[in-house]
Amino acid sequence: MKSLDEEAFKKLRLSGKILRETREEIKNFVRENMPIIEVCEKAEGLIRRKGGKPAFPCNVSINEVAAHYTSPPNDKKTIPEGAIVKVDIGAHVDGYVTDTAVSVCFNSELKDMVETAEKALKKAIETIYPEMPTSRLGSLIEQTIKSHGYRPVSNLTGHQVGRYLVHAGTSLPNVAHISFTKVKVGEAYAIEPFVTVQNAAGKVENSTEATIFRFLKQKPVKNPHAKRLLKYIEENFRTLPFTERWLQGVVPKEAYRDAFRELLTSKAIMSYPVFIEASGKPVAQAEHTVLIVEDGCLVLT
Repeated sequence: MKSLDEEAFKKLRLSGKILRETREEIKNFVRENMPIIEVCEKAEGLIRRKGGKPAFPCNVSINEVAAHYTSPPNDKKTIPEGAIVKVDIGAHVDGYVTDTAVSVCFNSELKDMVETAEKALKKAIETIYPEMPTSRLGSLIEQTIKSHGYRPVSNLTGHQVGRYLVHAGTSLPNVAHISFTKVKVGEAYAIEPFVTVQNAAGKVENSTEATIFRFLKQKPVKNPHAKRLLKYIEENFRTLPFTERWLQGVVPKEAYRDAFRELLTSKAIMSYPVFIEASGKPVAQAEHTVLIVEDGCLVLT
């Protein structure tokens, strides 16, 4: 995605517009005690209704859960009272991906932390320019977060987005780091500061739970249902992440569990573990996708 032609640019802009509208609607939809699955299905439904497709399952990550939780089929979990809820959504139009997130906060003590994530994002957007080293951007985000008395999550990063790729090449760390990588004109990046409290570990760990998956490669699987499921996954999601909610009805209900397990064990598909803040402290997130242009960036979402 070095330099976008007009057609690609139009699709990327539309993807961003769909996502921006969806995020604003979802922000006012989320409430305490609501089933998480309602938020996921509402967001994904809005993206489809507006003419896009979800680039990945809607993530609803609560309190110390930082990322990668989406509702599995028949999820019974609800949004607890006094929670901080990160809703992270992605859309694509003909493979052109945009990504955005918002933190909805029901805890007055954490509102300032949410604002800090938004301020760090705003600072990054105002400052980013072509050929800017990612190390400089990370340093700026870290300084902004720390100046408000909070801590960045050091091992979660922003990322370049590409065609049918949510994570395309370049990472954008939210902390100072040593790197000679630079952002380039014509490339799109998701900038996403993750913020936690001062006395937190400031990093995430993998939990044992995984609710998001991705196609890796065609593998010779024995089970005919596994074969059918894999074909469906490859044709419908390509290299983009998916949820088991999107696979319901592809194979008979009684055959599904074994078929899906075979795809995982054969490494035809992979799973993304749910990320949890290592010391169990709450996390806030803010995110926009931007396109790098000659004089800075264009916010797509």
